[in-house]
Amino acid sequence: MINLVTIDSINREIINCTQCKRLVTYTRLVGKNKVRRYSDEVYWARPVTGFGDLQANVLIIGLAPGAHGANRTGRLFTGDHSGQWLMRALYETGFSNIPRSTSTDDGLILNNIFISSCIRCAPPSNKPLNSELANCSKYLICEQDLLKKVKVVITLGHTSFLTYCKINELRKLKFYHLANYRVNDRHLIASYHPSRQNTNTRRLTWEMWLEVFKLTKIILSNNN
Repeated sequence: MINLVTIDSINREIINCTQCKRLVTYTRLVGKNKVRRYSDEVYWARPVTGFGDLQANVLIIGLAPGAHGANRTGRLFTGDHSGQWLMRALYETGFSNIPRSTSTDDGLILNNIFISSCIRCAPPSNKPLNSELANCSKYLICEQDLLKKVKVVITLGHTSFLTYCKINELRKLKFYHLANYRVNDRHLIASYHPSRQNTNTRRLTWEMWLEVFKLTKIILSNNN
């Protein structure tokens, strides 16, 4: 395990990581072969760090940077559909100051939330390999060790849920939307990911999505 004790040291390690050659190649390729709507922008096209409140009681774990979202903007859940859903929900439940996340200079401030992901590079077809998940898990471990005040962990999607369970040696927990497990001194909440695949098909409705953060607020309230 790498010895990373500050958020700056973790972030430097993430940004400079080239361990997964497939992901490095893909993120750079996407940055060169831009989609038309972002043809005038300079893509970040590197691994993406977590961000938010280092004193947060809530840790949100997504899957990976979006190819034309975080891989373009350099910030998780920024500049794509999933980010729109997440920030609107955080704003409506008091966890952010604005209901959108468009760029690193948009003025967004997270309140009591830290956002991370299982994979720090955009994977082809949004499907990371097991070896890539294993390589990247060290950064998530370092972040969660640094975030001493976390009381609620929200995992977005099945892979995120399984990854969190694996790095914390949690067994026999089942994934389903709004699953809520008490694990030691934390609550683990599972949610469907707010991807277009889930929201456009209404597998995840806005009401279902908002319940995740309403439940989080109830848990935090009960812990105070």
